Amino acid sequence: MTPRMIAIYGKGGIGKSFFTANLSAKLALKGFRVLQLGCDPKHDSCNALFKGRSLPTITDQWRLFKDAGREKELDVQHMIFKAELDRPVHLFCAELGGPEVGRGCGGRGISFGFGLLEERGLANWSLDYVVMDFLGDVVCGGFATPIAKSLAEEIIIVASHDRMSLYAANNIARAVNYFQSIGGKSRVLGLVVNRDDGSGVAERFAAQVGLPVLTKIPYSPAARALSDRCKLLFELPEMDYLFDQFVNKLHRREFVAPEKVTPLEYDEFLAVFGASEPKDEPLGVTMDDLLGRAGESAPGVDLENPAYRADSKRLVRRVMQELGLRVVSLTEEPERGVVIRTDGGWEVIFGDPSEDADAKVAILSALSHSGERFHLADLRYTAAPFYE
Repeated sequence: MTPRMIAIYGKGGIGKSFFTANLSAKLALKGFRVLQLGCDPKHDSCNALFKGRSLPTITDQWRLFKDAGREKELDVQHMIFKAELDRPVHLFCAELGGPEVGRGCGGRGISFGFGLLEERGLANWSLDYVVMDFLGDVVCGGFATPIAKSLAEEIIIVASHDRMSLYAANNIARAVNYFQSIGGKSRVLGLVVNRDDGSGVAERFAAQVGLPVLTKIPYSPAARALSDRCKLLFELPEMDYLFDQFVNKLHRREFVAPEKVTPLEYDEFLAVFGASEPKDEPLGVTMDDLLGRAGESAPGVDLENPAYRADSKRLVRRVMQELGLRVVSLTEEPERGVVIRTDGGWEVIFGDPSEDADAKVAILSALSHSGERFHLADLRYTAAPFYE
């Protein structure tokens, strides 16, 4: 028997896993043999089916057996578990898992977990449905596995009316289009609107993209409370009826994947929310911004001014280029020689610019990198410089 492969995608935190758990449970209660695969490193897809129990993940089990030198003993009983529902009905569940937080690529963990199941004959198991619960970040290749490998016959996107969940939905549609263009067989069946508040935003988005709205699950504090307690929704009559109708239509293939889905460009996407991208270019920062230099910088000194001596201008250029100081004034005085001021209010007296220029620049460099704040440096006598 070839199972019907369905992938559920959506932004994290949108209620996608809870929707998937209720979908899988309703299918099982109707007599179908179902395997639910949690394909998210958080491995919380199946919690509601096990009354809050967190399942051992496939990747964790593999590590455990590998570290013990028993890698060849890893079998399906260590990776797939049976959820007993309230009636004498069960379904099969597995969490693919992934690396420890901050220690690796979640997408690679998903791909690795799929590989282990395929090695153990996933394609030959007697199943009616394989329901895969995927994180909506299809930018990562691992999370796009069922689309890229055409493992999923159909894809259902779960979203709400908020901008970020619909942004993820738009990206999912874009990924499916890409893989279709290179021979992929997966198709987006449509959009499920979760936590529907009646605003109609998701419906506007779906209409522009060309996605059917498969069902709308109303926002319900009672449903939220059941989700938080890791319980299924069927004790709420209105939710039981909703999922019953949804599963009947899904099984009878009354939902038909659209011929063409057109993901929105960024400006089109913003327009769904009544927003638009500004036409002007963003303002780039200056080094003064990054270094926290206060206020508006005074105009820099004009080194093209023919009134300045050539060696004075040479010295000032070195100060600016080698030390990164912004010089805002330059004077040539009879007694003090070359005197400059920086935009930070630092006054530096160089004396004759043609004498000991290297030594004066070196002393100034040491002062500027010392971490101390100076307002005056008299470098006329390099053997005994004065600064305060």
